[in-house]
Amino acid sequence: MSRPSLEVADIIRRHGEDFLAIYGESISADQKRLLDTLVACRTAALGGHVDQCDQCDHVVVSYNSCRNRHCPKCQGGAIAEWLEARRADLLPTDYYHVVFTLLAELADLALQNKKVMYDILFRAASQTLLQIAADPKHLGVQLGFLAVLHTWGQTLHHHPHLHCVVPGGGLTADRSSWVACRDGFLLPVRVLSSLFRGKFLALLQRAFAAGELHFHGSLASLANPANFDALLARVRSKNWVVYAKPPFGGPEQVLKYLARYTHRVAISNSRLVGLQDGQVSFRWKDYANHDRHREMTLSAVEFIRRFLLHQLPSGFVRIRYYGFLANSTRANSLATIRSLLEAGVPSPDSLVEPAETGSSLQRDAQAHLCPACGEGRMHLLCRLRPFETFTPLPPLRPSAPDT
Repeated sequence: MSRPSLEVADIIRRHGEDFLAIYGESISADQKRLLDTLVACRTAALGGHVDQCDQCDHVVVSYNSCRNRHCPKCQGGAIAEWLEARRADLLPTDYYHVVFTLLAELADLALQNKKVMYDILFRAASQTLLQIAADPKHLGVQLGFLAVLHTWGQTLHHHPHLHCVVPGGGLTADRSSWVACRDGFLLPVRVLSSLFRGKFLALLQRAFAAGELHFHGSLASLANPANFDALLARVRSKNWVVYAKPPFGGPEQVLKYLARYTHRVAISNSRLVGLQDGQVSFRWKDYANHDRHREMTLSAVEFIRRFLLHQLPSGFVRIRYYGFLANSTRANSLATIRSLLEAGVPSPDSLVEPAETGSSLQRDAQAHLCPACGEGRMHLLCRLRPFETFTPLPPLRPSAPDT
């Protein structure tokens, strides 16, 4: 695959110092490290290796990847490996896509309290799905699903939301039956929306009472209980929309979706159009206007600022599993369900074309073929140590605490 003509790392490399001159006192040490990491990715700064073809003697120098989960260059391999593990989880049923979105009025609070607020988002959404599905008035079953956190909109604004991928049915409480949902309908979105709002705000109130929330700058007044209660009252009066998309269909469509969404970062290098005179142009999709493709231009400093909004706290888990897909019970639950459905474990070839996700065997084979003659095999000649003269961006002055 050819290298994009412009990468996020190029923008940071050329304008990172301009960004730090303005925002250096307000970003965290983790955010500063991320900037340095992206600049160093696949450069001599991280070391590498030299390979030579056994047929034509062609030599290729390759530099190591940073493997940071926020890096646009490092997600392809992670996606393929993760998908290979997920194939065995898929069931012969329709799958549904449910999106839980944090109300915009709470987005700034979430930026100052990422771990607490994003955890609440996961808990409120998962509890909502599990509770409504277990209600005999609806399905009366235990669902199983995965939830993926995204924190961005197409223009890189802070827009936290969960994408939940849900098989269309569940296990009865005694695990003796599989109950499928109605064709094309999983659960009522109005009921989901109302319960989601109540659960989220109850958890948020509990976090405030426990002193788990922090308030800085324009939000400092919310440390006062009366002001915080007033905020809760305002957002409680709003409609919290849970969006249920049409069902995917079978496992083939689910894998294609997961390949696009699970390991996505705030913006891919392929969306970048140009960098000129300190201005970055990139493509975005206008969902509110029939998915029209548009182009936006921001200053490089503002682009970097928006990109950093979406760095997750260290160690934060952004893909989580619930119900019968929870890590502790997944294997036994899936075996029970397949027995009930009289279905076997799907084979990799039966689900998706290898070209779409790239199996590890295919990637390894392609990586070892000579790019010059196409016939020889590439063999390791030597490894390269990290280039010690790599210069990171200037150090930070005292910064805001990590959240």
